[in-house]
Formats: sequence, structure tokens, C-alpha cells
Amino acid sequence: MRQPAGEQTRRATRVLVVDDEPNISALLSATLRLIDFDVRVANGGREALTSVAEFDPDLVVLDVMMPDLDGFAVARQLRAAANGRGVPVLFLTARDAVEDRIAGLAIGADDYVTKPFSLEEVVLRIRAILRRSRVESDTGALAYADLELDDDAHEVRRGGRLIEMSPTEFNLLRFLLLNAGRVVSKAQIMDRVWSYDFGGDGRIVESYVYYLRRKIDRWDPPLIHTVRGVGYTLRLPRTSD
Repeated sequence: MRQPAGEQTRRATRVLVVDDEPNISALLSATLRLIDFDVRVANGGREALTSVAEFDPDLVVLDVMMPDLDGFAVARQLRAAANGRGVPVLFLTARDAVEDRIAGLAIGADDYVTKPFSLEEVVLRIRAILRRSRVESDTGALAYADLELDDDAHEVRRGGRLIEMSPTEFNLLRFLLLNAGRVVSKAQIMDRVWSYDFGGDGRIVESYVYYLRRKIDRWDPPLIHTVRGVGYTLRLPRTSD
């Protein structure tokens, strides 16, 4: 029997946990269920791809080092299948080298946690990603020069060309557009875009700005600029730049 309007139950947030270590999967899934997430576990990369199609998760916690199909390959397939947008991804891995972190962000991951980890940190980062991916704008659309961001359609265009973005890239660009012409610090970006309630790593901001530039500033004039020792700004170039 169909429920009357306004009485339909809102579904719980769905999280897919992908790890080939049963003890880690069990610990994470039990913790997430305690805070009322609907959790499914996949034990490998290929099983993860099947589970995403069947479960339709709101977020994937994805281990990188798996024997059948590693997390980077899984994330690439998820992005390709969804034309670049796709489900938010939190990488969970023993790899802590800078090049591995950058590789994960380049694929379109929304955050990166290294093992060993604290459950509190993982939960905080999951909630931060979910907040970013669900941001709703009262302004509807933002524009600067030939750059346009449409919150309702979740689309970004430059010179009329559609640019594919992950949820975090979209929200970073949105924050820069809302502050166009102003310089914003890494700390402000971490607070507004990542919503961390603990000391985050500023290098993640540098990595995201780098990859955002590769997408936005493929065409002239460049719009995203570094103000050394201060932060970043979105504006047209000045004659001294």
C-alpha cells in the first residue's frame, strides 16, 4: 500500500565497504551500522563493481591493494561508467606515499585515509564527503568570465564546454566562485570544502587545486591563481601575473 505524501520513510545512507581483509571490513561495517548507515560489504574489486550496480551506494569506502582488481582500477571504471561524476569514493589503504595520494585524487577520489586508521577519523571523513556531495545552493547558478557552475544540474561549463567533475572538485570550484576576486587560505578551504573537525592535511588542497586547474584552465585566460604565502583566488589575470 502506498504511503501518503509526507509519510514516506527516507532511506538510510548507503555505504559500500570494499576490502579483502575480513577483519577490517567487519570492523568498519559494524561501526557504520551503529550510526545508522545501511552498509554492504564487498571482498574484492570485481565484487565491488557488481555491488555498486545492485546496491546504488551513496559512498564507497575502497581499499587500494586488492588481488583481483585494485582500488584505482575500480574507481576508474566507476568514473567512466558515470561519465566522470559517479559515486563519492574514500580510498582506504596502507599506501601513504605522496605519489599514491596524488594518483588517487587524479582518478577522482574524494578523500584518502591511510592504514592504520582511527574509526573516528574514517567516520568524520565519510560524513564530510557526504555533506560536500549533498551541498545545495540558494543561488542556483554561479558565473565568472566564461566559467559557469549550475548547482541544480550539477554541471560546470567553460566557454560552453561541459567539464566533468567529482563531487569534491565541484564543491571546491563552487567555493572559489562564491569568493571570486578574493584570496582564500588553505585553512578556509579545508573548513568550507572538507568540513574537517580535526587537523587536516593541507596537501590535499594543493592536489585538488592542481587538478582543478588542469580542467578549468585548459583554455585561456587562466582563472585559478596562487597567492604565495596566502592562498588561492579565482579571477582574471592581472598584467603583473
